[in-house]
Amino acid sequence: MRQEWEPEDLIEVWTLLEEDQERLRNKSGANRLGFALLLKFFEVEARFPEDAGEIPVPAVSYVAQQVRVPAEEWAAYDWSGRAIKRHRMEIRGAFGFRECTKEDQTQLAEWLAVELCGVELNRDRLAEAVVARCRKDRLEPPTPGRIARLVGSAVSIFEERFCAATVGRLSAATRSRLDDLIAEDAGADADSAGGGGTFFTELKADPGALGLDSLLAEVNKLQRVRALELPPELFGDVSGKLVAAWRARAAKEYPSDLRAAAGPVRYTLLSALCHVRETEITDSLVELFIQLVQKINTRAEKKVEGEFTKELKRVRGKEGILLRLAEAAVAEPGGTVRKVIYPVAGESTLKALAAEAAANEARYRARVRTVLRSSYSGHWRRMLSPLLNALELKCNNTAYRPVMDAIDLLKRYLDQPIAKEGAFFDEAEKIPLAGVVREEWRKAVVDERGRVERIPYELCVLVALRDALRRREIWVPGANRWQNPEDDLPPDFEDNRDVHYDAIRQPQDPEKFIEALENRLREALTRFDTALELGTTGGVDIVKRHGEPWIKVLPLGKQEEPENLVALKAEIERRWGTIDLIDILKEAEFATGFTGEFTSVASREAVPKAVLRRRLLLVLFALGTNMGIKRVAVTGKHGESEAVLRRVRHLFVNRTNLRAALVRLVNATFAARDAAWWGEGTACASDSKKFGSWSSNFMTEWHQRYRGPGVMIYWHVEKKSLCVYSQLKSCSASEVAAMIEGVLRHCTDVEIDRQYTDTHGASIVGFAFAHMLGFNLLPRLKNVGSARLYRPAAGQDEKWPNLAPVLSTKTIDWDLIRQQYDQIVKYTTALRLGTAEAEQVLRRFTRGGPKHPTYRAIEELGRAVRTAFICDYLADAELRREINDGLQVVENWNSANHDLFYGKDGDLTGSDKESQEVSMLALHLLQSALVHVNTLLLQDILSEEKWQNRLTDADRRALSPLFWTHVNPYGRFELDMNSHLALAAVASMVPDPRAAPETQSPEPAVAGSAS
Repeated sequence: MRQEWEPEDLIEVWTLLEEDQERLRNKSGANRLGFALLLKFFEVEARFPEDAGEIPVPAVSYVAQQVRVPAEEWAAYDWSGRAIKRHRMEIRGAFGFRECTKEDQTQLAEWLAVELCGVELNRDRLAEAVVARCRKDRLEPPTPGRIARLVGSAVSIFEERFCAATVGRLSAATRSRLDDLIAEDAGADADSAGGGGTFFTELKADPGALGLDSLLAEVNKLQRVRALELPPELFGDVSGKLVAAWRARAAKEYPSDLRAAAGPVRYTLLSALCHVRETEITDSLVELFIQLVQKINTRAEKKVEGEFTKELKRVRGKEGILLRLAEAAVAEPGGTVRKVIYPVAGESTLKALAAEAAANEARYRARVRTVLRSSYSGHWRRMLSPLLNALELKCNNTAYRPVMDAIDLLKRYLDQPIAKEGAFFDEAEKIPLAGVVREEWRKAVVDERGRVERIPYELCVLVALRDALRRREIWVPGANRWQNPEDDLPPDFEDNRDVHYDAIRQPQDPEKFIEALENRLREALTRFDTALELGTTGGVDIVKRHGEPWIKVLPLGKQEEPENLVALKAEIERRWGTIDLIDILKEAEFATGFTGEFTSVASREAVPKAVLRRRLLLVLFALGTNMGIKRVAVTGKHGESEAVLRRVRHLFVNRTNLRAALVRLVNATFAARDAAWWGEGTACASDSKKFGSWSSNFMTEWHQRYRGPGVMIYWHVEKKSLCVYSQLKSCSASEVAAMIEGVLRHCTDVEIDRQYTDTHGASIVGFAFAHMLGFNLLPRLKNVGSARLYRPAAGQDEKWPNLAPVLSTKTIDWDLIRQQYDQIVKYTTALRLGTAEAEQVLRRFTRGGPKHPTYRAIEELGRAVRTAFICDYLADAELRREINDGLQVVENWNSANHDLFYGKDGDLTGSDKESQEVSMLALHLLQSALVHVNTLLLQDILSEEKWQNRLTDADRRALSPLFWTHVNPYGRFELDMNSHLALAAVASMVPDPRAAPETQSPEPAVAGSAS
């Protein structure tokens, strides 16, 4: 029960009614007060308190006044005598409850095992379900200790049945093959994928660095997992959360642990691991293929570019001619070609240059094809046969039938070697060319006799297959990310159409939707036109640039940090001194208890909670600063060894637990905030930051803008510096998709209604889905100068005379939106429910080829929303300032990354995605802890009237808890769990976190080896 009670709440809950007073007539002194408190407590909680400390102090005083007994008498109430037993019996009778018997507990355990253990894996929530069920059945719930044992019994019953059911579906041959996975002599297998080590270890590993060997190793893994012959519907009737929990447990086990486990448990763990890994390996194999085809082409182009650059330097006089042409054009940009260019280089010279350039371009493309053919036939072609044999390919779109026919053709010729006489396909074959071979490759594929050469044709088929896979027009059964795109859409959409429309707050009638959007567009155009006429745009004007209309926007001036905020930070350092970063993490844990979200993947853990709490803080600090466990163990004064900390990292610290801890910490910070200083927190900014990473990691890519290999972390930071979500992405991943995923998946208590982003995080499709999902996408547009505004209808330009130069000749196709409205809502619902990833949806719609009709409708919708936003953006200088300030917050967050994540040069280490994500989430947790503690420190000072009066409006706008001038992140890592920061202000109670999606539920402790 909560301990903080407002007077109004006390009156509502703790007031003794007339019938309550009747029950007190024969009682006096401590017994009278004790009975009254037990009565009202039971009325609220449907149970009795464990001790006197559970009764809130304000409630004791309030009830004592009503029964006319001094509050001090409460201490004299006997908690073990006959009186309290009699009181409990009387109270149970008053509310129609009875004690919970052993038979009741057995029935509750059976109910849990049958109804809940398969879908709810958190034992605390199972205990809450027991209490709720007891209340419903009017049973006094058992003590917390007995409930914990009851839940443990239910989990054991369920797991025993689950394991028995799983083993019952496995054949004897499959069980034997599963045992072979962990056999002691498995390491002797010289043919194992990757060339050494046990296959069980390789099975758990991600693909290595992008290359042919990695692809062949993944093919080998997939074939060996399929050879186990697990039944396709092995886990078809259980929740995905349950299978994921057993898979996570199996991934952390050593072969010796699994060999020692009981047979049903061992087979269930291995089956779950192999079942999930088969899907994951299939996804990895498709991604490797997509990236390798791109790599083959890129390498060939780079090689040829280098050759042609050398040739260009050997052509005498060309550079001088080009230089003189450029100087003449710059000197007189308004002149004609005949007057300005011809005097520098005559018409014949220009024709010769054009002819040479055209010849060079043709020769360049021909040379690229030659290099591609050579590298493919000599090296990369080794992937063709294993890849086509490992992946089953399907297609729902008849437009891609030629690609499927081409793949079937390649499969028939896989066993025929490429010899001099076999370099061509049989002339009797019907070989699909349209839709497979691009025009520039026709001459390289088809010779003058009409024969089709196999090597260049195979290359064309692989490129066409890559493009089709990226758009998922061709899909792979057994995959997850690359599955049938029809499975992305919610299966119950037709049956629950009204529910899904209501969930995104959109009308079912497309006419109402279009009418509202068209009105918004017209109002935005009118507002911008009026602002231009009145000169209230804050420096926006429509001018000419290079003879074309151009929207000129004056840059916003730099704002200095207010002096009072500098003084406020200095006051924090004066009061509390320099605080060690590890103590910041500790104080945040004291305030929120986020380590309670770290559950073990083992079946049992005997470490006391206080000891585990200290060890978790050390591990999280080691990961969040990137110092590593070894350095924190060696250089710290905390009494913990490296081996102990590594065990805690192994069993407790994973992506799921870290996300659950972040949700609790972030929600606790929102709850502790004073809205008068921080606002409601509904606006959020997002941006990415590049981190270096190991080249052996499959995620690592070369970043064109930052010129280096690495990965991207995409942050979603609330306007007052509280990060609500983080994502690990490859450098080529869509920032628009990451923006949408962050808004939908953050799982915190904040409801985002305004999303700031830069130009890379906004697109036409992004605007469309933001509108459908009910939040305002507010990007800072760097390319706004060349923007063109779409008209709602033709023949209405006179309504906006000042916008005439930048009005597009095109109008919004409302009919197309009307026709595809239901499909748009379906895809929006898929994003909202998480049945489809935003990146996969966007990739399907935006990657080459004929445009999907729904995508064309989404484009029209996005153009309308984007035009309305641009008008608002240009008409309102305050909106531009708001967006700029919002993005400054996420840039400050990125600056803190550098200072806090200082170990190993700030690179994300580890050869797999899980290691990198754990490091990212630990950094997120560490920075969020800093924000939480700083929030409390600032509010402690701002509770004083002199500081409240001192801060100006500018100070309040710039107030942020993200600063670290008072923090020492380095030195010896000493952790004293008995010391606290002295804070006068009392932090709010920690709220229960909002329920996370299934994919982010905490991993439970499941049956298996002991700790």
